[in-house]
Amino acid sequence: MEARPRVLIVEDDARLAGMLGELLGSEGYDVVLAGDGQRGLHLGLTEDFDVMVLDRGLPAVDGLDVIGRLRDRGVLTPALVLSALGNAADRVEGLNRGAEDYLAKPFDIDELLARLRVLRRRLASTVPVVRFSGGTLDADSRNVALDDGRRFSLSERESALLERLARRPGQIFSRDDLLANVFADADDPGVVDTYVHHVRRKLGRQAIETVRGVGYRMGSAL
Repeated sequence: MEARPRVLIVEDDARLAGMLGELLGSEGYDVVLAGDGQRGLHLGLTEDFDVMVLDRGLPAVDGLDVIGRLRDRGVLTPALVLSALGNAADRVEGLNRGAEDYLAKPFDIDELLARLRVLRRRLASTVPVVRFSGGTLDADSRNVALDDGRRFSLSERESALLERLARRPGQIFSRDDLLANVFADADDPGVVDTYVHHVRRKLGRQAIETVRGVGYRMGSAL
């Protein structure tokens, strides 16, 4: 069975958030709600989503600041901003600060759904180049380019491991998570540690950080 697309809704208006959650849930989305910018930022950094819908005027952290901070950390999940600020200058500012789309309130439900479908298609067709601290990974070619000019070729599993960590650079991944999402066909949990060793041997020990007793997270390839 195909996985349901995940959407993060960051909206402080509980009534509107509930309506959006019910609507998108009925359209086949797996919906996660956040009531303020700080919570939305945390979820965006630590969980995987296919698309985000954010209010602009959020408590704690403004919606555009949430997007900017996610982009700074290498999180490229497509974002649609919903805002009562809907003039041309507001829309341009939203797009310039990292949003892929901007929809003024009040909005048409069918238009919102159509725009989310476009964002998901755009993501699916995007070349999967992942930026991380110190370099980039091209997940198609499995080539790593470091900022200092060095180049490395990874095996399929090495690339899949690095991509999993690099797409959520602030998240700590347990061995069980990596085993399930990167090495699903492996029987031995030790395969995770083996491929962490392989990646470190190529990129440097600091490329993957061990969090003792918890798991691994992206380090620096410098």
